[in-house]
Amino acid sequence: MSVLPPSRPVLILLVEDNEGDVLMTREAFEEGKLAVDIEVCESGQQAIDHLSAAMGTAGPPMPDLVLLDWNLPGRPGLDVLRWIRATPAIAHLPVVVLTTSRAPEDVLSAYRSQANSFVTKPVNADDFLDAIRSVESYWLTVVALPTRP
Repeated sequence: MSVLPPSRPVLILLVEDNEGDVLMTREAFEEGKLAVDIEVCESGQQAIDHLSAAMGTAGPPMPDLVLLDWNLPGRPGLDVLRWIRATPAIAHLPVVVLTTSRAPEDVLSAYRSQANSFVTKPVNADDFLDAIRSVESYWLTVVALPTRP
């Protein structure tokens, strides 16, 4: 059971530069039980710009959840995560690192920088969809997300 108001969809900021991963992520959420809107940023800097704009009164709405690729062009996911955690107005945002990396040092860096989860993207399409469904199940139905105005 979701704790978010049923009157609005869950807003996810997907920070992902791989178009195929974006499509599969959208597909997995479309098959889900909850209404979800996904905003996509293709680089770390674009994500920072988007979140900065969301903090303003005329900007886009603030996301409920951030899905963050670790290996991004320009500013990597680690920089984005550290920026989010260093920005008081949005430091509370749940951030799930979603990446192909299995490197122990990446996992440790993510958690030391206060990632809420670290999920390795499976290579197989069916397994990838299952991983996204698991993220959806846990983050959108089991845990309580902070509410946004």
